[in-house]
Amino acid sequence: MHLLPALARHLLPPLLKLLYRTLRVTITGQRPEPGRNNGVIVAFWHGKMVAGWLLVRHLFPDRKNLAVVSMSEDGQILSSALEQLGFGLIRGSSSRGGEAVRKKMAEALMHGSVVAVTPDGPRGPIHSFKYGTLSLASEAGIPILFIEITYTRARMLRSWDRFEIPLPFSKAEITLHELQLPHFGSREELEIYERRLKARFSHA
Repeated sequence: MHLLPALARHLLPPLLKLLYRTLRVTITGQRPEPGRNNGVIVAFWHGKMVAGWLLVRHLFPDRKNLAVVSMSEDGQILSSALEQLGFGLIRGSSSRGGEAVRKKMAEALMHGSVVAVTPDGPRGPIHSFKYGTLSLASEAGIPILFIEITYTRARMLRSWDRFEIPLPFSKAEITLHELQLPHFGSREELEIYERRLKARFSHA
């Protein structure tokens, strides 16, 4: 077993839980309630994942939670931690195994599961939704719950995703946005919708 995944499995989950417990979290907006045969896609930006993953577990504690995680080395480290946080895994991304990922997401959603994604991961472009996630939600008639996360005090890393680590005991303001996607007649219509989402949530 590689050292980093092993450390992630044993150290990251308790550290994330401890940090999350110190945050003063306020939540506004309504969460969609998944039906027995219809799940929900939950999305938050890649740079907000410190609180994002634990928020999914907080919002849907009685549902099966799955996380879409890339096949990269960083994805392996993250997967080790997420398993300990109670997530099932769907491995892959739009660039690697995209069709297989879409199929597994669709199957999970049909069984009422919650599927969490970082739509601009694993490599960007920053604050952009991927085609596969939007088209799947549109075709299946399944809502996307976008989680807007704002920290009052955080350290921002010099990374492509502007990764933020909230400081202990800071305030985390959470706004839930339920997105009911329309039917798209063409890929061009979907891309126009995606650009509107990017403009709306690029600072979220």
